[in-house]
Amino acid sequence: MATVDGMALGKDYVTQQCSIARALEVIGERWTLLVIRDALYGVRRYNDFLVHLGIPRAVLAARLQALCAEGILEKRRYQQSPPRDEYVITERGIALWPTLRSLGLWGREHLTDTRLRYFRHADCGTELGSYGECPACGTVVPVQDVVMEPGPGLDQDPADPVSRAFLKPRRLLEPLETDQAGDQV
Repeated sequence: MATVDGMALGKDYVTQQCSIARALEVIGERWTLLVIRDALYGVRRYNDFLVHLGIPRAVLAARLQALCAEGILEKRRYQQSPPRDEYVITERGIALWPTLRSLGLWGREHLTDTRLRYFRHADCGTELGSYGECPACGTVVPVQDVVMEPGPGLDQDPADPVSRAFLKPRRLLEPLETDQAGDQV
């Protein structure tokens, strides 16, 4: 267990009287925001999350279960025989888009200047502003009206089918179709 000045670090934030601490209880685990990001980008199937994130199977299964329990994702059956499920982002999960957008902008500004993706307003093609607004239209753009396009920093020959699918412009929330079978948990 990690320590700070010889004191064991707890695994939760029960002594914190703070909404950020409460949110971290739900989304603060290392892989969780990346799972949510992929769900916003249209990833729905277990195997697609697995290959795109490079996450251990047990960790992914636990994250998906926790996100479903918290109402951020919803598990839906899309095939009966053999049984196959997908994980669809809910309104509660979609509400995390501004947080993920801000975190991505912060990372680009403070950690790298490489443009990996552009996010544009589907109606007019204008790149979104820092707060998800369309400078041309003067409105905050709903997530379903955001188009994600590849930037010059993306690998143009990625190994996994999810990354290959992200090389084409696509609307957020639109279900991602890949050429691989859906391994399930």
